[in-house]
Amino acid sequence: MLSPTMALAARLTSGGDLPPLDVIFGTTPIMNEIRLKLESAADTNIPILIRGPSGSGKEIFAKLVHLNSPWRSGPFVKVNCPAIPGNLMESELFGYERGAFTGAINSKVGRFQAAHRGTLFLDEIGDLHPDLQAKLLQVLQNGKFCRLGGETDQSVEVRIVSATHHCIEEDMGSGVFRRDLYYRLDGLSIHLPTLAERRCDIPTLAAYFVNHYNELYGRHTPHFSDAGMRSLVSCKWRGNVRELENVVRRYVVFGGNESALDTLSEPDEFVYTPEIPLDSDMSLKQITRQAVRELEHKIISRVLWAHHGNRTSAARALKISYRALMYKIREGGFPRLRTPRTVKSVIQ
Repeated sequence: MLSPTMALAARLTSGGDLPPLDVIFGTTPIMNEIRLKLESAADTNIPILIRGPSGSGKEIFAKLVHLNSPWRSGPFVKVNCPAIPGNLMESELFGYERGAFTGAINSKVGRFQAAHRGTLFLDEIGDLHPDLQAKLLQVLQNGKFCRLGGETDQSVEVRIVSATHHCIEEDMGSGVFRRDLYYRLDGLSIHLPTLAERRCDIPTLAAYFVNHYNELYGRHTPHFSDAGMRSLVSCKWRGNVRELENVVRRYVVFGGNESALDTLSEPDEFVYTPEIPLDSDMSLKQITRQAVRELEHKIISRVLWAHHGNRTSAARALKISYRALMYKIREGGFPRLRTPRTVKSVIQ
């Protein structure tokens, strides 16, 4: 059951620009842990650091945090740290007074002040210039800042949510990111998984994107066929949810032509997606046995290729006897493997 605040967020997402909560969180255990973390942080202003690879949906979760915030009725202001040149970032964050520099003909409100009693989302905070990190730290410590060219401090109340795809620990070790700033931002960490780590959510996400872009473009594109969905589930998805969204958008634009899937990155060879007809009487035991055979075949192919077709060396690496390996090769219908070129052809 959702907490009262998350229930409110569910109502808000249903009428806003966010997917429904069941689409956002899916069904994987790691996403359920994230949901529980957000529920625990509801109705607080604890700073949250969202960590995850590019395309994993960090901004979606930042907006969801805002909807759970005590200031959910306030503004949600995003700062894309790498998109703003370093010499302009200070004025973007804190604003400036008239005459502060050449061309400053009027005063300007900065992003901090614009987010007063709302949420400030610092996207890709790991790319923030070290000089500005110190000034950001000061604001986080006392809630005060001074505009460029100003003489008096401004006070601000904001909830800080930041995000990064960087390994902050490495950046701190190399001196690129301040430790004291990290500890100010990392009140609660949320680690978003890659899409490959939540494959079982791909059908739900794909269905949502089909419906979304059908409505957006006024189309009536059908959902993916079983074969198309197997292609989606087996893809490596290096671009994560963003890549999946772009693929589905092309699919909708092309009116359901699954040639849109030709742009997919190569499938992950260790993903097994069995073809099971709806009228199949195949038992779970048979399906499991088939899956094990498929996976064994792929593992043995990879190891043989890595060892240039040397079966003795491959058996040693697999920690099985040479005799057992030969039996599996014969059982799996492997061709004779003489050279690295021949072995490579087996796994292509």
